[in-house]
Amino acid sequence: MNLPSDLFAAEAQLLAAVLAAFNKKPKGRWSAEIRFEGLRIMPVALRLWQQLANSSIGANLLFPDAGACALAKRDAPNAAAFCSTLLDWQRGQLNENSTNKTEQQESPLILVAPGPPDYASVEEICTNHSGAVLLLNGRLEDAAIGIGSVARLRRKGFLATWQNAYCVQPLLEAALLHAFPHEWQLFKQSEAGFLALASFEQKPAAEELDAALGQGFLAIDRFLKDLS
Repeated sequence: MNLPSDLFAAEAQLLAAVLAAFNKKPKGRWSAEIRFEGLRIMPVALRLWQQLANSSIGANLLFPDAGACALAKRDAPNAAAFCSTLLDWQRGQLNENSTNKTEQQESPLILVAPGPPDYASVEEICTNHSGAVLLLNGRLEDAAIGIGSVARLRRKGFLATWQNAYCVQPLLEAALLHAFPHEWQLFKQSEAGFLALASFEQKPAAEELDAALGQGFLAIDRFLKDLS
C-alpha cells in the first residue's frame, strides 16, 4: 500500500478499505481518519456517501449539529433524505412508530466528525443500531478525562469495540497509513520522498513510533499537538 499523494488518492483508499471492512464485518463498528491539515471533512463524507451509493450501499450520514446537517443537505440535495443530526436519529430510534425503522437499523451509519460532547449520543446510537457504523474523523475521547477511572472504563468498554478501517496521519517528517485489511505502515520523509520504514499489526503506540523513527523524534510532534 502506497502513501496517497493527495486527498482524492486518500479517498480512493478510504472507499476500498470501507467496502472491505463492511464486507468482513457487516455489523461492525469502524473508524476512519484523514488527518490532513485544514481538511474540510463534510465534502469527503458526501463523496464517500455517493461512492457507497454507487456500490448499492445506502448509508445514512449523521452530523453533530443542525447547522452541519443543513449545509450537507444544501451541498448534496440527492443525499438530503439520508442526512440527520445525532439527536434526531436518537429520537427516531426511540420512536416505535417511525417509518422504515427496521431498514434504518440495518443500514450503515456514517458519523461525521463527532467530538467529546457527543460521546453519550454516539454510544446510545451504536447500542441501538444493528448495522455497520463508520466513525469518520471522530474524536470521542476527552483530554480532560484522559486519566482516571472514567477514562479507563471508556477505553475498556465502548471505545474498545471499534476497529480501524482507514487512517492516514501526517507526523513530523513522517506519516502513518492503514487501510483495512492491510497492516499499519510507517513512512519516513527523505530526499527521495516518503519511504516505507516499518509495519505493524496494530496501531503503533507513541513509544513504538519513537523506536522506529528514533528516540525523541515524535516528542516534539506530540508537544506541538498538545499546544494546539
